[in-house]
Amino acid sequence: MGKAENGEIREVTANIWEDRKHHLWFPISFTKYTVGNGRLYVNSGFLSSREDECLLYRITDITLYRSLPQRIFGTGTIELHTKDRSTPVIRLENIAKSVEVKRVLSDLIEREREEKHVVGRDMYGAISHIDPVEFDGDGDLDDHNFN
Repeated sequence: MGKAENGEIREVTANIWEDRKHHLWFPISFTKYTVGNGRLYVNSGFLSSREDECLLYRITDITLYRSLPQRIFGTGTIELHTKDRSTPVIRLENIAKSVEVKRVLSDLIEREREEKHVVGRDMYGAISHIDPVEFDGDGDLDDHNFN
């Protein structure tokens, strides 16, 4: 929900987590990651910017990568696989406290799925019908009626 004030709309949300892409241990980057309001936001760019948004319940898989330099500097990269067509893979690169962030994201994703009553078949698609298949070799498609 937004709140209108003097012609401006301000978001009224509490961000659960926020970080920037780190270089070594410094958060010097124009890529910002935010989780709040049941969504993950990735803002990137300086001269021209881009904001990607993904609903948390649409995230299907989380993977944490930590190379030796990342472990030394206390960062890691979380890769999120989603059911979003525009961004099927989201990478949260070189973020601080990556192990804890992965755990928090996993819990938030499960909570969002429970609140929205999303089950596995809603995410992966269910077989709603069976297409006709040629079983007996006569050239006609059979209808799976095995009476």
